[in-house]
Amino acid sequence: MLQATGFIRSAAFAAATAFATLMAGQSAMADDVNVRFSWKLKGEYGFFYLGEQKGIYKDAGVALKLGEGAGSQAALGALIQGQEDAVILPGIFAISAIQKGMPVKIVALYQPEAPIVLISHPEKPVNEPGDLEGKTIAHSIGETGTSYLDAFCEINKVDCSKVSKVQMDSQSRVPQFLQKQVDVVSVYLTNDLPVLEDRIGQHFPTLDMAEHGLAIPGMAVVASDAGIANKAETLKNFLAANAKAIDMTRSDPAAATAALMAVWQGGPSAKVVQQQIEATSESIHSPSGKPVGWIDEQAIADALKLIGSVEDIGEPKPLSTFYTNELLTQ
Repeated sequence: MLQATGFIRSAAFAAATAFATLMAGQSAMADDVNVRFSWKLKGEYGFFYLGEQKGIYKDAGVALKLGEGAGSQAALGALIQGQEDAVILPGIFAISAIQKGMPVKIVALYQPEAPIVLISHPEKPVNEPGDLEGKTIAHSIGETGTSYLDAFCEINKVDCSKVSKVQMDSQSRVPQFLQKQVDVVSVYLTNDLPVLEDRIGQHFPTLDMAEHGLAIPGMAVVASDAGIANKAETLKNFLAANAKAIDMTRSDPAAATAALMAVWQGGPSAKVVQQQIEATSESIHSPSGKPVGWIDEQAIADALKLIGSVEDIGEPKPLSTFYTNELLTQ
């Protein structure tokens, strides 16, 4: 009997050891996922850091490596060169690049409408689209908010010939606005506006462009065609973990703020970062009954028309060229 008991204990110990070894092996086999942002740290990226801190990516078998960026073009270049597995950038830039032949696809679209607003001075407020007439607005080449101003005017029946776009360097737009050299400037609810209002100590009249019909695809996850073919399961796990991190951030924006600030040296105050994070959570949505990040084909078609309204894009590529929902789980 004693021999049998000892055998059972030894067998149980061996089984437990084997299980622990298996789990450790699975953890060690987590797949690296290199992700590059299109810009420097900001509140929009908070959910990634909360998910990393809480082990969401690790649990999904993903060893996440996050990196800051220096523009959408540089991020896409690194993606094509195989230096990154995914990049996080405005969907409108990805659509434009794909139309020009870049072999990448949008695999998740978190902001079907980029949270861009036009702000103005209290003494000359722009509260409705029609208030733009007779105003001057700061504009720089490639700047999203005003690049499609003509389309915004058309949607809202505004006479754009009565709106004066003042072209300037992108870094000069906000300073020129604050010096009252222009009446209006475009900013992001999820980035610039909280920083600006905190620094100046006042609220500005705000016109939400998305609420008035201008749907410019915002934050998206983009992968190369080669990456989708070779690392589909890993990318699928990454996107599933993103969805959980986004939900967790909605529930606890303060925790996401703390997680981001832990790696953001020299960033704005916790108050401002949390405002950015909360605005980001509000801007993330998907069609009813679809997983977060789901890409509506009509959003791609509308974006192509929008791009075609300001530049010659030639014959539009088939819509399936631009995106895939195959990596999203329901």
